[in-house]
Amino acid sequence: MTSSPLTPSTSHTYSFEFFPPKTPEGKANLRATWQQLAPLKPRFFSVTFGAGGSTQQGTLDTVLEIRAGGQNAAPHISCVASSKAEIAATLSRYRENGIRHLVALRGDMPSGLASAGELRYANELVAFIRETTGDWFHIEVACYPEYHPQTRNAADELKNFKRKVDAGANSAITQYFYNADAYFRFVEECAATGIGIPIVPGIMPIGNFSQLARFSDACGAEIPRWMRIKLESYRDDTASIRAFGLDVVTALCEKLLEAGAPGLHFYTLNQAGPASTIWQRLGL
Repeated sequence: MTSSPLTPSTSHTYSFEFFPPKTPEGKANLRATWQQLAPLKPRFFSVTFGAGGSTQQGTLDTVLEIRAGGQNAAPHISCVASSKAEIAATLSRYRENGIRHLVALRGDMPSGLASAGELRYANELVAFIRETTGDWFHIEVACYPEYHPQTRNAADELKNFKRKVDAGANSAITQYFYNADAYFRFVEECAATGIGIPIVPGIMPIGNFSQLARFSDACGAEIPRWMRIKLESYRDDTASIRAFGLDVVTALCEKLLEAGAPGLHFYTLNQAGPASTIWQRLGL
């Protein structure tokens, strides 16, 4: 597939997401990954944060390394299984290190823990960040065009998102999806309810079908039936899966940007290749 180059827009927000590595080999791989992506001049890199602060030090170390390399980096922060004191301490560490950009999420409950923590929902976390730090942080939040797995109905999804916006969120990143119409409909519904912050589509490149199916089942992202059947037909043919995935995701990104999406946020899984190839195909 050959895509026509898009006209770059200075107003678009492009970003890449990583998870903090746990081994020396993982750290070296991630360093090579962000250094390969840095020439694309993204607005920021984000680094995930384990529930209850389980990756707290790794998140901070990764963010500081990226910042030391001259790039903007935003740590994720979650509230599940954490006390207000623990969250305040984390925010303090980030401020001390000059970090001014956060991705605030509820987070998933770690297995074996009975208590959700003092703050149960992401809107409460956003409100707590604003109460304790004022306007120091630019706060990103999550939203779900195809609905969070625990959402009972569409109206609840919008209400939950609006609570985060009303609490002080500056912008949002969506869960990944492969149906552009779901994103456009969600954005229209948000506008109708008075939500005016930028809603950046989350993009998941496709490299491993079994891994993608596992992620999608867990987070509620739909793999359209035609895509699932096509991917299943390739079985263990990794090259064909990746080639098909690049075509599908590039076309999705092109459609989103041409129709006015404010940017793209790539879930990289700590790999530079797929995201940078899509970027090049888009002519960004």
